[in-house]
Amino acid sequence: MKHLVWDWNGTLLDDLKLVVDATNVCLSTVGGPVITADEHRRDFRRPILDYYAHVLERPVDQAEFQLLDDAFHDAYRRGMADVQLAPDALEAMGSWSGTQSLLSMFFHDELLVEVERRALGARLVRVDGLPGTVGGHRKAEFLARHLTALSLDPAEVILIGDSVDDGDAARSVGASAVLYAGGFTDTALLRATGLPVAYSLVEAVNLASAR
Repeated sequence: MKHLVWDWNGTLLDDLKLVVDATNVCLSTVGGPVITADEHRRDFRRPILDYYAHVLERPVDQAEFQLLDDAFHDAYRRGMADVQLAPDALEAMGSWSGTQSLLSMFFHDELLVEVERRALGARLVRVDGLPGTVGGHRKAEFLARHLTALSLDPAEVILIGDSVDDGDAARSVGASAVLYAGGFTDTALLRATGLPVAYSLVEAVNLASAR
């Protein structure tokens, strides 16, 4: 493999606690339950509107999703400055011999600020986040655009991410993937995809390098 695409939230960025806290803030605005990290890892899915509908045990329309999404991101931003990279993120990035980029479903302008604040820009040939002001989408179409912008053959690309959606996105464009068990998704759900699963980012890069 020549090129590695990193996921951000739950992969390079160790933000599970903040995500769970922010999720509980937004659920509280509509009388929803309090969730735990284990429940989040078991139930999280994209599109995130479907996740909220599952947790609330009722339909969620687009207008309510906008309110929930705004409440989540407002709470998330308040704690974002205190979140650290995954413990072995820099070591893992340094161990990859090819080119690297970052594709996140976090808002693009804010993502750029966070990447530069952590001095990662020089390691990455491209950084793409989510355009617009509403999140929650699946990653597949954004991965296709990301690889097109880089003029890359998907057969020479591997993605490292922490969700089933990351694996689905890679498969949809003909790329490979390694899934990271230290993020937002229960390990059993990752293993059920049939894709390689790593318990550290360094292990993930080792698995990716062997493909």
